[in-house]
Amino acid sequence: MSSATTTKSSSAKSLERMDTFLSKYPSLFQYERLKELESKTGQPAPLFFVLIVTALSSVLYLLGGPKLLSDLTSFLYPAYMSFKSIDSSDRSLDAQWLTYWVVFGLASIAETCASFLVGGIPLYFVWKLGFFVWLWHPKTMGAGVVYTQAVRPFLLPYLEEFGVGGGSSSQKKVA
Repeated sequence: MSSATTTKSSSAKSLERMDTFLSKYPSLFQYERLKELESKTGQPAPLFFVLIVTALSSVLYLLGGPKLLSDLTSFLYPAYMSFKSIDSSDRSLDAQWLTYWVVFGLASIAETCASFLVGGIPLYFVWKLGFFVWLWHPKTMGAGVVYTQAVRPFLLPYLEEFGVGGGSSSQKKVA
């Protein structure tokens, strides 16, 4: 009996956390409309949000398959955050999103060049989706890791040959 109570309280906490998150961005998530649905039906607003997101994801999947879903995930949120960082005075945001777009571009080129291999990799688009979320997620900021560990050491010798890399700001470490 205590496990049922624990489950109810943890699901109630999850709904409460999701409701708090949705309320922070009322115009983006149409929070007022969700609250109207909640008052009309008695079901929590986050439930409607999850149902709408699931329905939209299903339609997108049916229209474009997993490639479209992974491409939208790797583009929409980073584009939104890049637009926000343009108006921000925080230069670390600029560096993070510029780094993301460099890694994104290189990964897109590599995927296009190796497109004949994509069909042979099981769950390729799931892995791609996870990789891009890891790249842009604020807690992991994987784009900085990929840039400093793989892209920069590979490209820096070529940039120095053209006189670009030297002691300029291009050598600043992005993490």
